[in-house]
Amino acid sequence: MDRMLYVAMSGAKETLISQGNASNNLANANTTGFLSDLNQFRSMPVFGTGHPTRVYAMDERSGSNFAGGGINSTGRELDVALKDGGWIAVQARDGAEAYTRRGDLRVDENGILLNGNNLPVIGNGGPIAIPPYDKLDIGTDGTISILPQGSETEQLAVVDRIKLVAPQYEQMEKGEDGLFRLAGGGEADADPAQRVVSGALETSNVNIINEMVDMIELSRRFELQVKMMKTAEDNADLAATVVRPQ
Repeated sequence: MDRMLYVAMSGAKETLISQGNASNNLANANTTGFLSDLNQFRSMPVFGTGHPTRVYAMDERSGSNFAGGGINSTGRELDVALKDGGWIAVQARDGAEAYTRRGDLRVDENGILLNGNNLPVIGNGGPIAIPPYDKLDIGTDGTISILPQGSETEQLAVVDRIKLVAPQYEQMEKGEDGLFRLAGGGEADADPAQRVVSGALETSNVNIINEMVDMIELSRRFELQVKMMKTAEDNADLAATVVRPQ
């Protein structure tokens, strides 16, 4: 009985974790540049002092879906989308370099170029600072040019260039903050071959239908595990009546 109860209990617990992952994917279905997380179940023996006769279910995030989302035109000068699976380098909350496909950029009151998560965008020498301007243009290679505020000429001045990288997907891992980093640590080299689409944004790659189907399947699986735990309890009660003295 204890073996049946343990398997059912661990299965229910891990199913709830998987439901949380599916919920997170659904919650970010409209988040710019969001890449959905993948999940899988596997069996894990319980190792201890004796023979591993108990096995429990384990849910794990096997990785992320790196398929690109759609590219929607916005016409906004500070919106950029990556064309060939590249990444925009940003400064994470901890000060380290991280990578994202979120290209809804803005310039804050201090002139720092930020993305939609309010993270500084990295250029050739660190976070990009934009002087006051009347016009701004982002080239296909990520070069940022401006027409200085009050300028009497129409000549654009180059300010900086967005750091675009393209490491192999197997080299990248997703952190709890939703940003990607190199699995072994360090910083990726800028890739001059990467190109952006100005005035456009990459949508989330979440497949809402698939995620809803997964949620229904996980809900039914959880109910099955709960029924198994109830069955284990009923079996224990019946066994107790057999051995109970009359």
